[in-house]
Amino acid sequence: MSMPFYVAPEQLMKDKADFARKGVARGRSLLAWTYADGILLCAENPSAVQHKISEIYDRIAFAGVGKYSEFDSLRRQGVQFADVRGYQYSREDVDARSLANAYAQLLTQVFTHEIKPLEVEILVAEVGLTAEEDQLFRILFDGTPVDEDHFTVLGGEAEPITERVKETYQADMNLQDALKGATAALAGPDRTLAASDLEVAVLSRLNGRRAFRRVEDPEAQALID
Repeated sequence: MSMPFYVAPEQLMKDKADFARKGVARGRSLLAWTYADGILLCAENPSAVQHKISEIYDRIAFAGVGKYSEFDSLRRQGVQFADVRGYQYSREDVDARSLANAYAQLLTQVFTHEIKPLEVEILVAEVGLTAEEDQLFRILFDGTPVDEDHFTVLGGEAEPITERVKETYQADMNLQDALKGATAALAGPDRTLAASDLEVAVLSRLNGRRAFRRVEDPEAQALID
């Protein structure tokens, strides 16, 4: 009788983490950056079809990097979660914290019990009535939630981009200065990114209840120039 192949739990978790981490690293980077009137979300994404940044609910946005089909499925589940919660209770009961916790539980379940983990890293952002109430929650592939302050970077070259953001970030920037800073951070010293290379959206306190707005290429290019 042959013995079943045994892998130590510690090694199995490490292999899963390495696999997921490599999948996330292959994705182009994305950053969220709080500015004077809300939250800027900016991703290197030349595709006009596959969005990395989307609206979840009134004042909440979702963003993801890694395997598109997997984080887009998470986006749809987030929309359903928010709609059901808002219908059963009230719209004010739908917030980024509860949504981030739901995502964290789902990703933890998959990472722990499935053979293949999700190759994703996601962001849930909520714009508050004041800058102090803005929230950024980054959820890692293993379900670990991270409560970020002011800005966060997801995907490929997160560490060097984070260092570049730290050099230029200011909380009271207007949208134009914030987008210029975000674009420069994503591009780095050796490249230049045009609006057509980017996907840009904002959660703006000035937009009323529906705070999410996409910044289309002509407007983005005018802000960058």
